[in-house]
Amino acid sequence: MRIDAHQHFWNYHPEKHAWIDEAMKVIRRDFLPADLQKVLEANGIDGTVAVQADQTEAETEFLVSLAAEYSFIKGIVGWVDLRAPDLEKRLDYFAQFPVIKGFRHILQSEPPEFMLNPSFTRGIELLGKYNFTYDILVFPHQLTATRQLVAQYPDQRFVIDHIAKPYIKKGLISEWKKDMQSIAAFDHVSCKISGMVTETDYTGWKKEDFIPYIETISEAFGTKRILFGSDWPVYLVAAQYTQILDIVTSCFTSFSASEQSQFFGENAVEFYGVSK
Repeated sequence: MRIDAHQHFWNYHPEKHAWIDEAMKVIRRDFLPADLQKVLEANGIDGTVAVQADQTEAETEFLVSLAAEYSFIKGIVGWVDLRAPDLEKRLDYFAQFPVIKGFRHILQSEPPEFMLNPSFTRGIELLGKYNFTYDILVFPHQLTATRQLVAQYPDQRFVIDHIAKPYIKKGLISEWKKDMQSIAAFDHVSCKISGMVTETDYTGWKKEDFIPYIETISEAFGTKRILFGSDWPVYLVAAQYTQILDIVTSCFTSFSASEQSQFFGENAVEFYGVSK
């Protein structure tokens, strides 16, 4: 089974989606399962993991409703306030939906210390009780705090989104590389090779731009802890699905058939507990 482990849906609203700036205006519209289904079928992808884009419980409910209608949505990474006093009650509620595999907060918009605050880490600690995963969305300057976070919870399954958004446009790699290698030493942490084209020149990128970053991640995490993700529809500001696939496929030609199967689906099935 081939799984796209990272994509989004939304009914576009200018205020709720204010992060979609003028340079990204091509995605200022609704993106729903019927749109994605055609793309997946054309590219031989069997299922997806839908990830929150709005920080409300309504977003999580929205994704659950879509998954009930479209069977290719194999899992959901929703949002819940991990700092809420009644968090356990909220997790009890969301645990009734098997399609919800985990949660995410848009940590890239927070200061690094946010993820180490006891009010937040208490929430991380509770996730394990329900077997929920946690997606880490950060920028490179937050990786020191990220390492501290994952070190505290060796039994919690973490995955880093978008290879932590390195500064590909500027060609910066050394500090990011050291930090990612340090985090990869924790075997309960995986990494999504996704979201790279939006971290470079939207119109001037070359496939070769991504090779050192992909090689860093595949070498550090190994073939059993890397997941393919497209970041549909965000990548549309810079590429098409076929190009996203081509970037990673061309980098992994030296991988065995079984290793490629792990990256393109089996690892996502294992990490998120997706049903085949």
